[in-house]
Amino acid sequence: MWELICFELNNDLNLQRPLPIAIYIVFDCMKLIDEKMSNRPSTRNKNKRPRSDNNAEIVSELYRKIHLSGEVSKDDIKQIYMFGKPVCQGCRVNTKDNPNCFCGLIPPSNGNRKSGLWQKTSEIVFSLGPDPSKDLRDSLNTPAGLTNLGATCYANSILQFLYMNKSFREGVLSVEPEVLSKQPVLGQLARLFAQLHASKMAFIDSAPFIEALALDNGIQQDSHEFLTLLFSLLEQCLSCSQVSKARSVVQDLFRGGVSHVTKCSKCGNQSEASSNVEDFYGVELNVKGLKSLDESLDDYLSVEELQGDNQYFCDSCATRVNATRSIRLQSLPPVLIFQLKRCVFLPNTTTKKKITSAFCFPGHVDMGQRLSNETESELIYDLSAVLIHKGVAVNSGHYVAHIKDQDTGVWWEFDDETVSDMGQHPFGDKPHPPGQSCPSEPNTLVNGNHMDVSGTTTDVQTFSSNDAYMLMYSLRHQSNGDIKPQMGSCDSYLPSHLLNEVNELNKSYLDSCENYKIKKEEKLSLITERRHEVRSVISEAPVKPLMEPKPFWWISVDWLRQWADNFTPSIIDNTSIQCSHGKVPVSKICSMKRLSATAWHKISSKYGGGPELGENDCCIECLKETARATVSADSYRDGRSVMKEYAEAALAGKSLDGPLYYISKAWLSQWIRRKNIDSPCDADTGPTASIRCEHDQLMPEQAPGAKRALIPETLWEFIYKASNEVKPDDMIGCMVFPSDSETCSHCCSKLSIDTNKEDSLRDFKLKQRQSHEKLALGKSVPLFPQDRYYLLPSSWLATWRTYITTSGKNASSIEKPENLNITIESLKCVQHSKLLQRPPDLVRKRGAILQKAPAVDELTIITENDWTSFCKDWNAIEEKGITAEIDLSNSGEDILMGTSEDMPITEENVNSLDEVNGDTESQGPIIKTYPEVCEDCIGERESLELGKKLNYVDEDICICFVRGKEPPKYILEGSGNILEPNRRLSKRSRRTTYGNSVNLNVSGSTTLYDLKMMIWQSFGIVKENQILHKGSKIVDGEKSTLADMYIFPGDVLWVTDTEIHENRDIAEELSTKMEVQQSEGGKPTDFGKYFPRRLASYVGGHGARLFAKSV
Repeated sequence: MWELICFELNNDLNLQRPLPIAIYIVFDCMKLIDEKMSNRPSTRNKNKRPRSDNNAEIVSELYRKIHLSGEVSKDDIKQIYMFGKPVCQGCRVNTKDNPNCFCGLIPPSNGNRKSGLWQKTSEIVFSLGPDPSKDLRDSLNTPAGLTNLGATCYANSILQFLYMNKSFREGVLSVEPEVLSKQPVLGQLARLFAQLHASKMAFIDSAPFIEALALDNGIQQDSHEFLTLLFSLLEQCLSCSQVSKARSVVQDLFRGGVSHVTKCSKCGNQSEASSNVEDFYGVELNVKGLKSLDESLDDYLSVEELQGDNQYFCDSCATRVNATRSIRLQSLPPVLIFQLKRCVFLPNTTTKKKITSAFCFPGHVDMGQRLSNETESELIYDLSAVLIHKGVAVNSGHYVAHIKDQDTGVWWEFDDETVSDMGQHPFGDKPHPPGQSCPSEPNTLVNGNHMDVSGTTTDVQTFSSNDAYMLMYSLRHQSNGDIKPQMGSCDSYLPSHLLNEVNELNKSYLDSCENYKIKKEEKLSLITERRHEVRSVISEAPVKPLMEPKPFWWISVDWLRQWADNFTPSIIDNTSIQCSHGKVPVSKICSMKRLSATAWHKISSKYGGGPELGENDCCIECLKETARATVSADSYRDGRSVMKEYAEAALAGKSLDGPLYYISKAWLSQWIRRKNIDSPCDADTGPTASIRCEHDQLMPEQAPGAKRALIPETLWEFIYKASNEVKPDDMIGCMVFPSDSETCSHCCSKLSIDTNKEDSLRDFKLKQRQSHEKLALGKSVPLFPQDRYYLLPSSWLATWRTYITTSGKNASSIEKPENLNITIESLKCVQHSKLLQRPPDLVRKRGAILQKAPAVDELTIITENDWTSFCKDWNAIEEKGITAEIDLSNSGEDILMGTSEDMPITEENVNSLDEVNGDTESQGPIIKTYPEVCEDCIGERESLELGKKLNYVDEDICICFVRGKEPPKYILEGSGNILEPNRRLSKRSRRTTYGNSVNLNVSGSTTLYDLKMMIWQSFGIVKENQILHKGSKIVDGEKSTLADMYIFPGDVLWVTDTEIHENRDIAEELSTKMEVQQSEGGKPTDFGKYFPRRLASYVGGHGARLFAKSV
C-alpha cells in the first residue's frame, strides 16, 4: 500500500527524480506499524462474556424425536442435560446454562464483595460496632477530653480549665457526699472531675453535667459569660458545705477587688463611691487598636479626663468641675483571668464583629506595680491557660483551650474529645506556629525576649495569637509547699464514693473492650476458616472430563450461593430442584450444578441435608412431558403469529372475505399486545364476554364496554379453540356471534331508560349542590340569636355530600342517603322522646358565632331554609325536625346581635365585637334544642360503654420501673394520657417504648394483688415495697380489680420501690397464699396464669407441691 502511495505521489507532483530515500524509509516504518496493528487482537469487546454454544436447534430436534418415538436414550440425556459442556475458567459471572461452570460463585483472590463472607475484612470488623479500645486512655498522666454534644465546646474548654487547676479540683472533690446529692450541678461536676482524673477512657461524656445545667446543646454561648454564671452558681452550691477549703474555693481562687475612683481636679477630693471595692472574677481588656497585654492593661488603668459636658459635680466645691476617673486594682486573686474584648458592636449595622488582629502576651507578668497600693515585692503571675475562639463570626466558631499542667509544666491542647501534647510552649514546640507568630517591634520584642528601655533583657517569652479570647495567669508561689499527687497518680486522691463509681465505670468499660476483642478474634477466625473451606470445595467441584465416566451429584445453585456467601450456612436443600417424581427435571437445568463426588462428600458430611440426587436421577417422565410441551408450543407460536396479522387487519377496519364473527374490541386489542407465548392462558378466555347481554344475545354497542369488531372465521376458530383449552365449555365468555346476529331488543330499551334516569339524577345532584352550596362544600354557617336552626347527623350529611358530588363511572356505586325521617327519629330516645345527642359547642370568631368543631361533632347545625329544602327533596316531615336556637343569656355579654338580614358581617361590626369580647374566642353562646337533651339516657349509655371497655380479657398494659422519687417526664406523660378512656392514640403513641418496662397480659377482673405479684416476678420488687401510679395518682387496694381502678388496655403505669421491707423469695408468698386459701376451703389462686415460664425457678419444696396441686 505504501509503495502505491509513493508511486502516485511521484506522478501527482510530476517529479523528475524519485523521492529521497528517507521518505521511503518513513513509508517502510509506517508499513511495518500497519502490519503489526492488523495482527493485534481487538480489545473492544475484551470485557464482554463470550457467548456460549448455541445448541437450541439440536435440543429442539431431540425433543421432536422424543415426542414422536416416546423413547429417551442415555445420549439424549447427556445432550439435553448438557453433561458435555466444558468446565469454565475465568468467567466474570456464573454461566446459568452450563452445569459445569462454577465461576463467579466466589470473587478472585484479590477481590471482595459488598456483603457476606467475601466482604472486605475491615468492613466486617466495622459491622461489629465501634471498637471501645480505641477510646482507651494512654495513661492516667494524660488528660482526658470531653464530648461535644453539638455546640458545647465553650463549656468543655471552661470545664477543662477548672479541672486542671489543682486547688479548685481538690476543693470540689472534697465536698461531702450528702451535699453533692442535694446539689445536682455540684454533684455532676464532682463526678465529671473524678472521671477526668481516674477514668480509663480517653474522653468523658459531659451530657449529665450539661443536662443538670439545663443548657441547650445546639446553641453556642459565650465562654466568659458561661464562666461568670457558673462561678455564681457554684458559690451558692458550695456554701452548703462544711469543708472550709471547698466552701470558699471560688472566692479564694478567682475573686479580686477593684474600685472606680473619681478625683476632683480643683480640690483634690475623691468621691464617696471611690472608697467602694467591687468584686471581680475577670478583667475585661480592650484589644481594638492595641497590640499587647501591657498596652491593654495601661488602657484599662488609664486616667480619664472629665471635662466639658462630662464635668463632675464635686460636693466639696458645690459645683461642676473638671475631674479624673480611673480604675484601681485593690486586690488580685491567685488565678487572674483576662478576657480580651474581641467582640465589638457596630452601631451602623447594629451587629457585632470579631476583631482578629494579632495580640501579644507574655509568659509571665508582674502585677505588683499595677496595684493601687504598689508593693516593692514582685507579684509574678505565670501564664497557665489560653482559651481560643476559632472562626471569624461572633455567634459561631469553635472553642479550644491550651492549658498548662501545674505539676509537669507540659502544655495540652483540649479540643473536645481530642487532647494533644503541646510540649513546653502554649502553642507547641515550634517558636512561631502558623497564625501564632508575634511581629517584632523595635526595643520591645526581639526573638521572643522582652526588652526594657535600658536595653537589659529578661527571659520573658512572649506569644501572639489572632484568636486568643481568654488568658489565665496563676500566681507564682515562693515555695512549692506539699507535693500534690499528679493527675491520676493514686486512687486515694478521690473520695471513696466517687472512687467506687469511677472503678465501676472503668470495669464496665474494660469488660466491653475485652468482649469486643474476643468477638473480633472469633469473627476473623471464622472468616479465615470458611474462606479456606469454600475455596477448597470450589476447586474440587468440577467433574473432570475423563474417558471413564465418574459419579457426580446435582446441587442447587441457590443453596450453593448462600453456602459460599454466608458465615454460617444451613443444611443442604435440594428440594427446589426436585420434581414431583422425586428426581431432577430438565426444567431445572439452569438452577443446578454437577458436583464431583469429592466435593459432595465434603459438604454433605459437614452440613447434612439433601436429598441426594445423582447422575441416575434425571427424570424421564418430565423429559417426555417437556418434549410434548415444546412441540405444542412451537406449533402454537407459529399459528398465533399468523393469526395476529388477521387481528391487526380487523382492528384497522380493513374489508375481510368470508364469514365474519363479532368479538370484543377491547379484548382483541389486549390479545394483540400480549407477547407471543407458548400455550394458551387465562387471558385467552372470554373473547365475547363483554358483548354478551344477560339474555344471551348481542349487547348494544352503546352500552359501556360493549365495543366490538368483526374478525374472519379462521381467526375466530383459533381464538375459540384456545379459549376452550383453558376453560372448556365456556358458553358465557365464548358465545358465538356471527356477523348477522341481531342486537338484544330488551337491552336496547333498558339502555334508553337508564340514560334518561342518569340525566335526571345528574340534574337532581346539580340542584342539590346549588341549593345547599355551603353544606356541599363543608363550610360553616354563621349563626344569629334570633334565627331558627335545625340539627342533622353529621354522618347523614357526609353521605349526602359524597352522593351529590360524585359523578362519572363511580356514581352508580355510591350509597344513597338513608330515609331522613328514620335518621331524625334515631336521634330521639323511645322512652322520653328527647334528644340522645348533646348539641355541638359554639365559638365566637371575629364577631360571628360558628360551630366550634363541625368536622368531629356528631351533629351539624343547618339553616331553616336548608331543612325545608331537605324535607321537600328527601320526603321528610318538616315538623319532626330537631330545632335549635342560640342562647346568649348565660354568656354575661351585653352585645346587640341582629339577624342575618339586619346585621351584616362588616369590618366595623367585627372590630366592635372584638373590642367587647377582648379575644377571638368566647364560650358564652350555647344551643337550646327542641326536643331537649335527655341526660338520663345519655348517662346510662355512657355508663354501659364504660363498662364494656372495662370488661376486657387478655389485654396488655405497660409497667415502668422508676428508680427514684420522680419518674421521667416521658413516662409521666405517657401514663397521664390514659386518664381519658375515649382517647384516640396516634401511631407514634402506640409505638412508644419505655426504658425499664414490661408489658403484662391482664384482664379487667385482675386484682391489684395479682398485678403486684406479676410485677414482683418481672422486676424482683416485693409487693409490700411497690407503689403503683397511674399518672400522678397512686393506685392502691390489693382486693380491688383493674376495672375498679379504671385501668384500661394499653395504659402505662409506673412503679417505685420503697426498699422498706427486705427482699424474699416469691415462692414463700405463693406458698403462704395457697396454704391460707386451702385452709379456708377456697379455690387456690391460679398463679400459673401470670407466671407461665419462670415460676418453676422460684417455687421450691412445699411451695412447689402446693402450686402443682392448685394448677
